[in-house]
Amino acid sequence: MRVLVVTAVAAESDSVTAGLDGYAASAPRVLASGRTVTRLHRPAPGPRAAGPPARHAPEASGAAPVILGAAPDGAVVDVVAGGVGPAAAAVAATSALAAAPYAYDLVVSTGIGGGFPPHAPLGAVVVSDAIVAADLGADTPEGYVAVEELGFGRSVHLPPPGLTGRIAEALHEGGQRHVVAPVLTASTVTGTAARTAELIARHPRAGAEAMEGFGVAEAATAHGVPVVELRAVSNTVGPRDRAAWRIGEALESLRRTFQLLGTTVFLEDL
Repeated sequence: MRVLVVTAVAAESDSVTAGLDGYAASAPRVLASGRTVTRLHRPAPGPRAAGPPARHAPEASGAAPVILGAAPDGAVVDVVAGGVGPAAAAVAATSALAAAPYAYDLVVSTGIGGGFPPHAPLGAVVVSDAIVAADLGADTPEGYVAVEELGFGRSVHLPPPGLTGRIAEALHEGGQRHVVAPVLTASTVTGTAARTAELIARHPRAGAEAMEGFGVAEAATAHGVPVVELRAVSNTVGPRDRAAWRIGEALESLRRTFQLLGTTVFLEDL
């Protein structure tokens, strides 16, 4: 399987790559935007079928060449820190998808995020069964109206249920706390009780809030690639209380998640 993983910042990408400890690094790929794609691969177990020799693909000027055919029978995971917010994430994901020398089987939007109590406690991982643009619509005297109701587009992407189930099973078997629930994308992070109550009223099953998932999902869908969002909970959605944030714990949960997925889910076909 070939997987593109998109995070917002380097600390999240570092946790992802640290979790993929059974993977070997190939030459990085530099996108036209300047973002660097870290390439990791892991050969499949057992004898490998004969394949063409590795070759080099051209890259952006000054960038290291990409080695193709490094692991044709195993998993390839490309990781990029695309920036904060849905627009930056969409651009990074689109650039990586368009510039890749092969087709991806899966796109993963991931990182840390806020958890909605009581569904998602600190340190848990939210596996999305829906990726929702929570503020893509209109504010009216009668309340919020989603973009679908306005007739302008969509605000929800649904990961394949079978994939969500496999990820949840891998986390369960590995002892990683998790919940399967919608993940909300917002350009402005929630920081008040009133906003929290409003979101919960509209999305009572919501597990987490972050800023990039919907942008990544839009890019993946445009390229015909399945997408899922995974969020390790670093704080509770609500009034901002930086003293209560547990970023280190969330990054460790993220590392553990990709360790589990890299030894099970990413080595299988969708």
